[in-house]
Amino acid sequence: MKLYIRNMVCNRCKYVVKTELEKLGEEVLDIDLGEVELKGEPDASQLELISKVLAGFGFALINDKASRTIEAIKTTIIEAVKDPELLEQKKLSDILTTKLNRDYSSLSKLFSEVEGITLEQFFILQKIERAKEMLVYDEMSLTEISYELGYSSVAHLSSQFRKVTGLTPSHFRKLRVKPRKSLDDLI
Repeated sequence: MKLYIRNMVCNRCKYVVKTELEKLGEEVLDIDLGEVELKGEPDASQLELISKVLAGFGFALINDKASRTIEAIKTTIIEAVKDPELLEQKKLSDILTTKLNRDYSSLSKLFSEVEGITLEQFFILQKIERAKEMLVYDEMSLTEISYELGYSSVAHLSSQFRKVTGLTPSHFRKLRVKPRKSLDDLI
């Protein structure tokens, strides 16, 4: 049986979900961001317990198709932001249509209706959060960060960064502000 889980955004999340499911006696066959394949099929009371345990860690089971699609879109965008080579080879629309096997306009419409922002706005928010992280680590120049995130120039990154945060990347780096918002707080 496949479970769909909201808010799984990193390898730590996968580890926590797998560990907690195994503590509940479930055998995990495969785990990916937002998805877990179990060997058996939990009954209603087991699913309720799984839901309760995962909620304690900020995760939620997703039951309806639209929510699963939205979560898959978010996961795909987050993965794309972390993989600069992928964005260098393909446009976001191509990545989403390939991964989710649906046309971009229907994905975009669904996302906007449910989340209240466009896919592009969500994509920009994710890139800016990644830029904040890179700025705080202070291991890369602004030029390297803009290239890594697929911006055409430092000026383009700076412009979007300022629109989202109200600060320039350089000023943000100097402030050493807490870099990341919870993904739940982005929308």
